[in-house]
Amino acid sequence: MVDDLNMLKNLSLAEQLARAARLWKSVANQELTPLGLTQSRWVALWKLQRLGDKISQKVLADALEIELGSLMRTLKLLEEQNLIERHCCPHDKRARIVHLTDSGRELLKQIEEKVLHVRRCMLINIDEAELSQLSKTLEKIAHNAQENLHHPE
Repeated sequence: MVDDLNMLKNLSLAEQLARAARLWKSVANQELTPLGLTQSRWVALWKLQRLGDKISQKVLADALEIELGSLMRTLKLLEEQNLIERHCCPHDKRARIVHLTDSGRELLKQIEEKVLHVRRCMLINIDEAELSQLSKTLEKIAHNAQENLHHPE
């Protein structure tokens, strides 16, 4: 009985994590929708910028933790919006390199302002020590999950 109760508490923590992430995404989407971007598009742009631009589609998909096929539609739409360009890699003709256009860089400035605003709103009344501890704890949970995925018992 005690083990069952502990299991329910652990499940509750997972549910809380999922809920907080879902709500954060919803707030961010609400803030970014006026820019004409879906979540998949602004996240792809954000990650592309953070990775330093001019990277392969495969590297971007891996960084986003999605399948390359799932990323392709998003990249096509971003390209149609003139926010990115894709070119063949000079060293490997099978690979496609993605890079931001000037329009993409300009839009990213607006995205950055909005994302930082969302972050400030979401973290209001949370002091630096709490935030630091939360970050460390989440990193440990992610590490444990990866270990379990690579070395299941």
